[in-house]
Amino acid sequence: MDVQGKVVAIIAEQGLLNTTDVTLDARLTDLGIDSLGIVEAVFAIEEAFNIAVPFNANSAGSHDTGSGFDMTTVGSIVAAVQGLIAQRAA
Repeated sequence: MDVQGKVVAIIAEQGLLNTTDVTLDARLTDLGIDSLGIVEAVFAIEEAFNIAVPFNANSAGSHDTGSGFDMTTVGSIVAAVQGLIAQRAA
């Protein structure tokens, strides 16, 4: 499974959704994922990809991590994860 597929699967699991319901332009709040679900998704992403997501749990509801990790949409999360994977590989 590729990065996008894994991220979509993690987000779908947190929102108790089918992966087909999770589109790249969807916002996490629109998918019914609350701040706790966002934190759990971040932990799952870190574990799945062996990366450290620069994430401030206190700002989970605002999607502004203050670190360049954009959690606005599913697509922005995928792009941020890909960037962290690339940094780790460099």
